[in-house]
Amino acid sequence: MLEIKNVTKVFNPGTVNEKLALDNFSLTLEDGDFVTVIGGNGAGKSTMMNAIAGVWPVDAGQILIDGVDVTKLPEHKRAKFLGRVFQDPMTGTAATMGIEENLALAKRRGHSRFLRSGITKKEREEYKELLKILGLGLEERLTSKVGLLSGGQRQALTLLMATLQKPKLLLLDEHTAALDPKTAAKVLETTEYIVNRDKLTTLMITHNMKDAIAHGNRLIMLMDGKIILDIRGEEKKKLTVEQLLHKFEEASGEEFANDKAILG
Repeated sequence: MLEIKNVTKVFNPGTVNEKLALDNFSLTLEDGDFVTVIGGNGAGKSTMMNAIAGVWPVDAGQILIDGVDVTKLPEHKRAKFLGRVFQDPMTGTAATMGIEENLALAKRRGHSRFLRSGITKKEREEYKELLKILGLGLEERLTSKVGLLSGGQRQALTLLMATLQKPKLLLLDEHTAALDPKTAAKVLETTEYIVNRDKLTTLMITHNMKDAIAHGNRLIMLMDGKIILDIRGEEKKKLTVEQLLHKFEEASGEEFANDKAILG
């Protein structure tokens, strides 16, 4: 479902601030894979995500989604393949529009996105059923402005919107990092439910090693723009944070200096 082949990305080339963000980077995801991604600051996690989404062009290599070469496609043309949830709960929704209007825009993705004809009774019932999954009572607040919601409610809604059209690939860029622990756990639980229900191929960046181990069928760790660990299947299920830290130290030759990844 996703093939990243020998991708390189350098920021500020030829200057004192030159940074090799992705170094001949390759990654393949099978249909239905749920891969968690960890690594220290500057490891290349967000750069990888932005390369897939087409936020900027890569310097070398190829990116294919479901067999389609999207390497040269601009961001807006890749959007039809992707669902994406960002770290900031304020991103991904229209604050001045109601909950049902936001869901209707997501539903019309890839088609005419005008709401002139209004939202049908059938659509409204569909949205109510969708919102019940969240367990946040939003199904009773369909006309409430999204800007009035809490960060956790907004992030949960963004997750629903990103997955409404069953994207080829779901990108979760530290989508629970800005939430309190209880709300983050709820959003992660909902994420797991939707990904499993719809068998969505998913990449989830997280700073929390416990979450990286608990979710998905595969875990990769990045360092200096390369994958240094790739753990899957039974090995991942039995993994502990201590074992993961040990594997990191073996693979990198240094200690993992990020308390946030261990705590949470």
